[in-house]
Amino acid sequence: MPDDTAPGRRDDSPEESRRAHLSRTFDEDAELYDRARPGYPIQLYDDLVELAGTVPRSRVLEVGCGTGKLTVPLAGRGCRITAVEAGARMAAVARRNLDEYPDVDVVTARFEDWPLPEEPYDVFVSATAFHWLDPAVRVPRAADALRPDGTLAVVRTQHVNGGTEEFFAEVQGCYERFDPATPPGLRPPAAADVDSSDHAREVAGSGRFGPTLFRRYERDLTYTTSAYLDVLRTYSGHRALADGAREGLLECVAGLIDGRYGGRVTKRYLIELGVSRRR
Repeated sequence: MPDDTAPGRRDDSPEESRRAHLSRTFDEDAELYDRARPGYPIQLYDDLVELAGTVPRSRVLEVGCGTGKLTVPLAGRGCRITAVEAGARMAAVARRNLDEYPDVDVVTARFEDWPLPEEPYDVFVSATAFHWLDPAVRVPRAADALRPDGTLAVVRTQHVNGGTEEFFAEVQGCYERFDPATPPGLRPPAAADVDSSDHAREVAGSGRFGPTLFRRYERDLTYTTSAYLDVLRTYSGHRALADGAREGLLECVAGLIDGRYGGRVTKRYLIELGVSRRR
């Protein structure tokens, strides 16, 4: 039966309030987000077909679609998609990017508040957005949205060790100077050390899904100084800094890239797909 937990009930806790605040920062500059953020590896879409069943004409519910980074390729593969996005500006850019796909409907709403349609979906997918949903309801509501034997597909992205490693060690000095919340000596983890068990435990703990299958993809992307600063400007933690601290941080980062790394750095990403089948 549908979960009857009132959406937003936990919003008065400090942790939940900060999560909600940070999640809203992306909508402040949707055009920048669309221009600066990378898409996802082609292999991920092939694995979504194999593991989740995103085949032509399948009914897909995507939650937290942003500007359509995952949505556009899925639509191009013939999926019928309802894309739910809380940010009005992000949703508007997504509609523009998906204008040529009549089988895609972009809805501006918080998933926690959005009334689930009577007809269930084949696949529930969320790309680099599932962690922003209310943890009290996200897995149960995903299950409620799916048909029996439907699939939950969650994509997570993390910066890991690799690329221009010396830069990412040196740049911590900028963060420690302008963001006092930065732990001293922080370094990106090795991809092999990234633990997926938290997501698997959360899904299994709901009792609504079977075991979670994972696929991982590592890739290096090289940025010019200006392109890398644009990426940083899309991150919620950077956007939440006071204006002076944020600008000081970005100037420090730019000076390091231009002064010591020839105006270019390479960042390594770990993209992880976790797929669980509804019981």
